Amino acid sequence: QRLFLSLLSPDWSVLPDAIIKMIETIFMAFLSTALAIPFAFVMSFWSAQNLSNTKTRYSIYLALRTLMNITRSVEALIWALIFSIWVGIGPFAGMLALMVHSVASLTKQYSEIVESVNEGPIEGILSTGATRLQMIWFAIVPQVVLPYISFTVYRWDINVRMATIIGLVGGGGIGTKLIQYSNQSQWEKVGCLIVVIAIVVWLMDQASAVIREALK
Repeated sequence: QRLFLSLLSPDWSVLPDAIIKMIETIFMAFLSTALAIPFAFVMSFWSAQNLSNTKTRYSIYLALRTLMNITRSVEALIWALIFSIWVGIGPFAGMLALMVHSVASLTKQYSEIVESVNEGPIEGILSTGATRLQMIWFAIVPQVVLPYISFTVYRWDINVRMATIIGLVGGGGIGTKLIQYSNQSQWEKVGCLIVVIAIVVWLMDQASAVIREALK
C-alpha cells in the first residue's frame, strides 16, 4: 500500500531531468529506426519470394529470411545486454540493440509488402528490356513507398517504448533512471518518471496513428 501511495504522489523535482532523459530515449529510438531503414530497404527485395526466380536468388532469399527470423526472435533486451558488454553501458548500446531488431522486423514487413505488389507493372517494365534494378525502381518502389513509410513510422513508435525497457539493462535513456530510482526505493521519483513515460507514449501513439492514416 505504501508503494502505491508513493507512486501516486510523484516527486516533480526530478521532472526536468526526466524530460531530458525522455528526449534522449526518443532520439535513440529515432536514430536506430533511421539507420535501420536503408539496410531493411535493400534486403527486403532480396527477401521477397516473388523476386527469387533463380536458384541463386532463392538461396539468398532463404538465407536472409532465416537470419532475419533468428535476429527478430532475440528480444531487444537481450541485444542491449550483448551490446552493453561489447561497447559499454549507455545510449549507444541501446541504439545498436534497437537498430539490429528494427532491421530484422522492417525487412520482414517490407518484404511481405513487396510480395503483395501488382505483377502487371513488373511484366510491363521487363518487356521493355529493363534490368532487374530498373524493374525494382520503376515497377515496385512506387507501389511500396507509402506502405514502407507507414510501417517505418509504426516501428519508430514501437522503438520509443522498447527504448524505455532496454534502459533497465544499461541501454541509456529514461529506463536507466527508472531502474536507478527503483533500486534506491525512491518511489515518488519513479512515479514522476512513469507519468512522463505514459504521456510521451500516448502522444507518440496518437501521432503515429495520424501519420499512418494520412498516408493511406
